[in-house]
Amino acid sequence: MEGPSERSNHTFETEAIHAGEEPDLDPGGTGDLVSPIHLSSTFAMDETGNPSHGYKYSRLGNPTREALDRRVATLSGADHAMTFASGMAAIATTCLTALESGDHVVAFDGIYGGTKVFFDEYLADHFDVTVEYVDATDPEAVADAVVPETALFWMESPTNPLLKLCDIEAIAAIADGHDVLLAVDNTFATPYFQRPLALGADVSVHSTTKYLNGHTDSIGGAIVTDDDAFADRVRFVQEYALGAMMPPFDCYLVLRGSKTLPLRMRQHEANATRVARYLSEHEKVTAVHYPGLETHPQHDLAARQMDGFGGIVSFEIDGGAAEARAFVESLDLFTLAVSLGSVESLIEHPVSMSASYVPEEERLASGITDSLIRAPIGVESADDLIADLERGLEHL
Repeated sequence: MEGPSERSNHTFETEAIHAGEEPDLDPGGTGDLVSPIHLSSTFAMDETGNPSHGYKYSRLGNPTREALDRRVATLSGADHAMTFASGMAAIATTCLTALESGDHVVAFDGIYGGTKVFFDEYLADHFDVTVEYVDATDPEAVADAVVPETALFWMESPTNPLLKLCDIEAIAAIADGHDVLLAVDNTFATPYFQRPLALGADVSVHSTTKYLNGHTDSIGGAIVTDDDAFADRVRFVQEYALGAMMPPFDCYLVLRGSKTLPLRMRQHEANATRVARYLSEHEKVTAVHYPGLETHPQHDLAARQMDGFGGIVSFEIDGGAAEARAFVESLDLFTLAVSLGSVESLIEHPVSMSASYVPEEERLASGITDSLIRAPIGVESADDLIADLERGLEHL
């Protein structure tokens, strides 16, 4: 891998271990190799106003969180990173920072369901923000949706759960031409496989709950940007309006988890590729969605835009909702659960689980069929994972 940005002289693998956790060897420093967990809610001051150590109250600044912010910024090739209590907190803060009443948003029609609920039931109802969903696999569809009130393009690439991609560089050019902010949810790809800011995006967001942490034991989110003024506004909203910062212990967990991000992502991808190829050849599987397959309609874009194809595979079986539920419930090694991005392999039936609240007509229009299954592939033995899937498919 190349370095995460021109700001670093080291490779991604090196920065994943060292960025943000440089030992303090100054007089009085402790030399910790691992950033201490600063649980204090407030900090003693040596003088009124601005203390010499820079900390007043943990909502306004915490040393453990700042170490993680530096790590995420470095890995993302960004000047700024702010970490939050959840991915949705990062998404909401981005929107509340970027938008005003009466604004218009153009969003990918395949975005994460939680984001869509926030757009439709909060921004629209409480802030008079209009959101228009388009098939952003075609950049012209994004351009055609722009109106004078458009203030934000909201993209995901790849999307959840159908693994659709958008051409970030092409959409960034459209955003620049219309003075529109481009935000990209980069949770699925991670900074290891894709860096949206380098492709022209203004903002990138993550659910650190997923791959950045990678161990199913922390919930969090992040916003990264090179825009100094936008970063200042985000910090104001985070610190003084919402208070939605990541707790220090979770910051420690993500710092620890992110050290193995490169190793894990390579294994996730290797396993996902093998699983996707196996499923694509199975007679009881009618469709496989994975950008690493040459049959994926945007395989060439993925190869050009990303450094790897990720660890999520979604597929459709020959049957309906009942057969899909029976299949996911029959597996032994795959754990039936929502979420993704951890070392364990998970499996879910979106219609019964993560997309159960979406009206049927809207769900089917977006491509989420009754037989669709999403499988975040972990880092176990690919042979064992395929054997588990084979047993489940045999019982269909």
